[in-house]
Amino acid sequence: MPHSSHRHTISKEEINVLPLKSYTGSIRVIDSDAKMRVAARALRNEKVLGFDTETRPAFKAGESYPPSLVQLAGSGSVYIFQLRHITSYGSLAAILADKHVLKAGVAVRDDLKNLGAMVSFKPAGFVELADMSSKLGIKNAGVRGLAAFLFGFRISKRAKISRWDAPELTKEQIAYAATDAWICREIYFALTEKSGML
Repeated sequence: MPHSSHRHTISKEEINVLPLKSYTGSIRVIDSDAKMRVAARALRNEKVLGFDTETRPAFKAGESYPPSLVQLAGSGSVYIFQLRHITSYGSLAAILADKHVLKAGVAVRDDLKNLGAMVSFKPAGFVELADMSSKLGIKNAGVRGLAAFLFGFRISKRAKISRWDAPELTKEQIAYAATDAWICREIYFALTEKSGML
């Protein structure tokens, strides 16, 4: 069950005993320019997308990597763009620059800064879920905390530290990446409803 309305936070201990949930719908891994163009056509018709990126973790001082994946969750599918397999980012950049398609995520500023070093686009239509939750007095700002607080389940973070730049993604990586984008879209709608904007 979601958290009662008089409370504004959920603790790590409370989150850890909640049931696990992951996205079980259609997932499309986009690993070519041709697939990206098809995906972009479908995504242009969406009003709200869940947005996230995944980057190979760095463990040494001064070490950093560009984003490996961009995930966009629509109403019927989650699209996972494997950036290493795409040579021209034009169709993806057009979605990221489209002010008519809302893209909701957590810590989007960092994601956009890192993406901007790889893909040339002027970001538009992005919504920061941490700002939305903060305005409602919710203390949890991360994806995991917001999912637990709003929906009463937890999402796995097990695959977070993994080789996102691998030529082929594992089933666990695909499920993790899709879940993150899907839950961002769900969180957006839940927070919008709480704000009385729907």
